[in-house]
Amino acid sequence: MNTVTLASVAELSATLASRLDMQGPRYTSYPTADRFSEAFGAADYVQALQERARADKAGAAPPLSLYIHIPFCESVCYYCACNKVVTRRHERAMAYVQALEREIELHTQILGSAQRVTQLHLGGGTPTFLNDDELLALMDAIRRSFELQPDAEISIEVDPRTVDRRRLQSLAAMGFNRLSLGVQDFDPAVQAAVHRVQSFELVAELMRRARELGFTSINVDLIYGLPRQTAASFARTLEQVNQLRPDRIALYAYAHLPRRFPPQRRIVSEDLPAAEDRLHMIQQAIATFLSHGYHYIGMDHFALADDALAIARREGQLHRNFQGYSTQADCDLIGLGVSAIGRMGDCYSQNAKSLDEYYEALQLGRFPAARGITLTPDDLLRRELIMALMCRGRVSVAAIEARHPIDFKRYFQDDIGRLRPLQELGLVDIGPEAIEVSASGWFFVRAIAMAFDRHLQSDPARSRFSRIF
Repeated sequence: MNTVTLASVAELSATLASRLDMQGPRYTSYPTADRFSEAFGAADYVQALQERARADKAGAAPPLSLYIHIPFCESVCYYCACNKVVTRRHERAMAYVQALEREIELHTQILGSAQRVTQLHLGGGTPTFLNDDELLALMDAIRRSFELQPDAEISIEVDPRTVDRRRLQSLAAMGFNRLSLGVQDFDPAVQAAVHRVQSFELVAELMRRARELGFTSINVDLIYGLPRQTAASFARTLEQVNQLRPDRIALYAYAHLPRRFPPQRRIVSEDLPAAEDRLHMIQQAIATFLSHGYHYIGMDHFALADDALAIARREGQLHRNFQGYSTQADCDLIGLGVSAIGRMGDCYSQNAKSLDEYYEALQLGRFPAARGITLTPDDLLRRELIMALMCRGRVSVAAIEARHPIDFKRYFQDDIGRLRPLQELGLVDIGPEAIEVSASGWFFVRAIAMAFDRHLQSDPARSRFSRIF
């Protein structure tokens, strides 16, 4: 596997980046969520659950992961593109927890209460909008309905402004062992421009306390390309993050799509950094993190060498799901809560996006699945190939042909043709035995994967996706 080094970062030129200045999927799934259809509904999801139940009885069910979406936020961050409900009415939280309990019960009616769960993630919104009693009620419902394994990864996204030392202690007592802190940027001018003000000292104290309590794989989220961000200000943020020494770092490019995400309309477009400044920011970020001992996992993820994510990448065991890169083996994923996305067997499903629709379905005793897709044999083949590129940077021709009744060269003739220009740029090697991403190609792995996206080729409109840089 080719490894990103400081030398490969130096090869990331403005000319190369401009040639590949495009929008494209992040491939947390294939097909991507924009291909989900309302023709897929609750009945289809029930059928997928029933198939898992049968496989489980035969001892053939894959591992199970849970994702729970908590949509509430006390205030809006202008950059945010998540499904959220901005409110200060905390009394709304318990009604939502009770709805989650009903949704969990619908699952156990089909799957039983002995499903082993090896990964649980609470995302949002702001999961810590829920108070301790509400979170405890939710965790109790999960433990009654599933078998959380002793070594399960149990993680929660945290807004540092909503958590103190006592709250961290409560989260640890509930069984959470991983944290993801939303930092984005430490510069006061940038924070004011995106309506998210939090001090470096606050985050540093929370991280210190979290480590004392035994939390592992603490992640920090950053965003480059925000309004009023400069190369100099971002360099200061990078150094401050290195002082914190998180186990993992997720570095995202801000995607300015105000037509799709109304909060972004409050961002002044003229305050956004130019394309060449954004490129400089990502270059300096990668170089800074590499020089401080972090490993480049892929796309926007970094991890220290002894973190499970870095180990999984070195051992070729990296996976990808709707939360990004993961150590979790290829698995079924139950998505709980409004707008949550899940994967069950050969299906993807997404819950209703509004609270009213979500609540109504559960009150009627129905799963809130509102749309989704059942994968075709071609989808399954391309998913395997694209995930191999995204996670391992290598596709074995023999391995694909052994699992699928195709002649690789003939089947992917057109796709390989689309890949040739990227080979000429030195980003990928197309050989008779394998397709392999180069060290510099890791920066453009989304563009490489796009060559094999049949849905994208048949409908090439890409304005709904974020930019690669």
